[in-house]
Amino acid sequence: MVTITFTDLRTSLFKLGLSHMPVIAHASLSAFGEVVGGADAVLRATLDSVWALVMPTFTYATMITPGVGPLNNGITYGAEVDLNCMAEPFKPDMPADKQMGIVPETFRRQSRTKRTSHPIQSFAGIYADKFLAAQTLQNPLGPIGALAEADAWVLLLGVDHTVNTSIHYAEKLAGRKQFTRWALLPDRIVECPGFPGDSAGFDAIASDMIHLTRSVKAGDATIQAMPLRGLIQVVSDRIKADPLALLCQRQDCPRCNAVRESVSEGMRDVK
Repeated sequence: MVTITFTDLRTSLFKLGLSHMPVIAHASLSAFGEVVGGADAVLRATLDSVWALVMPTFTYATMITPGVGPLNNGITYGAEVDLNCMAEPFKPDMPADKQMGIVPETFRRQSRTKRTSHPIQSFAGIYADKFLAAQTLQNPLGPIGALAEADAWVLLLGVDHTVNTSIHYAEKLAGRKQFTRWALLPDRIVECPGFPGDSAGFDAIASDMIHLTRSVKAGDATIQAMPLRGLIQVVSDRIKADPLALLCQRQDCPRCNAVRESVSEGMRDVK
């Protein structure tokens, strides 16, 4: 296993030329090997090499599955009674879900970090107030839209496109079906529209993005950077050409199957 330092990380990140750019980042600490200073070192190096930083800090533990709801919503109503009992009410200091990784949670805890209040799809940021302010309950991916308007970049730190949240925003712009979910607050349950589909098939976009992607090595990891607007355009074009593009291949995936059903319905309506 390679050992990598803050200086090594900073040197690699500066090669990407993002020092004057706002960035939305996704990271895997373990992908780098042994990092001296851990997640803090990754964040310090990243913050040194960009203008503003945003990361998703989603909280899936707040989610409630009701007994009934909208049709073709990628969910089995009434099937999560036990999980509903374990749901946690969202609070501003609620930890990011463990599947987000240690880097976003470490970022959330930093004193300079601000966080949005969406009970499922919150974002955290430093020097990113105007991007965070674009989120509403009805528009959970609003920060990504605001970042795109500011010519932001996507930074994948040792991860691939299967965790690239910005692709969900591109799906929405391309007209792909969105979902409704429900979240527990301290005093009520709220409906959360605009919940995205499954991302397991997203790495299929990698070959289309080669011409826009900058890459460097850092320890055992590959760091990729790409312009957010370019990513959105490539994904949108791919979905418009093939409405089933980037869906996962699992036969039992409820959200991908719901998208397939919505596409089939649209084709029937056209006929």
